[in-house]
Amino acid sequence: MRTNNTGTSSAAKTVAAQHAVHVVQPVRKAKWQDVATRTINAGGVSFAYRDLGPDSGVPVIFLHHLMAVLDDWDPRVIDGIATKRRVIAFDNRGVGASTGRVPETVEEMGHDAIAFIRAMGFTQVDLLGFSLGGGVAQMVALQAPDLVRRIVLAGTGPRGGGGIEKVTKVAVLAYIKAALTWSDARHFLFFPRTTEGKHAARDYFTALKMRTTNRDKGISLQARLAQLKAIKTAGLSAPDDLSVIKQPVFVANGDRDLMVDSSHSADMARRLPNAQLTIYPDSGHGGVFQHYRTFVSAVLDFLAD
Repeated sequence: MRTNNTGTSSAAKTVAAQHAVHVVQPVRKAKWQDVATRTINAGGVSFAYRDLGPDSGVPVIFLHHLMAVLDDWDPRVIDGIATKRRVIAFDNRGVGASTGRVPETVEEMGHDAIAFIRAMGFTQVDLLGFSLGGGVAQMVALQAPDLVRRIVLAGTGPRGGGGIEKVTKVAVLAYIKAALTWSDARHFLFFPRTTEGKHAARDYFTALKMRTTNRDKGISLQARLAQLKAIKTAGLSAPDDLSVIKQPVFVANGDRDLMVDSSHSADMARRLPNAQLTIYPDSGHGGVFQHYRTFVSAVLDFLAD
């Protein structure tokens, strides 16, 4: 039998190849536009949620914005994060297809989010909260610090000061303007009325239409009013001691946010002991959607550390 230079016969190589260990890659789940909506019960509430991405690793829990349901998440962001991370987005109590009534404080919303996370059987998660969801993410980190590994806070700020209590007025005016122009209020709230901003808004709303079947239940009037009250109350509350949040935090906003001024996001980042801040140029409250490619890449790098 002829032996090669390494001392391994060709026959032996053939046998080894036939018995090579097959490395199983993490199972990929469906994209956002067609992933199934499931439910899980916790504390008397049936929570609606969607679960996609690899089955392994620390899951990323998405906490959505004011007056939003599951279908208001940008699929470009969800699917982008889900290329490498397990993503779970859910309707909190009383929102969309989840049962119950929406509470009127972000503290209670935080309790509900914790109940959902624990019902899913997770002992540690990463959080990605946008707008109101960012406020809820802060409550989760304050109320159950051992549950949270890393946090992404987008288009949001801390409780107390910063004009957060004025969000209700800003939102109402935008909804009036939207009604008069037969459009969605997020055209005015999320994106600047510049050429680039209008293009970004168009692309964002096109992306939201990608899911055509099994869409979520719309937001109720009770949910809208309760969320607005919760935001106003948060704005008038005493500031939280954010120095106790020791987890790494990635803070992002647009430099022209009408709802949460970027200076408020910067103040929050300064008060968090382990935070990094990114402000996206020429963008508003929805800056992370306008700059979704950059945002997704930055988040994946941040969560991978």
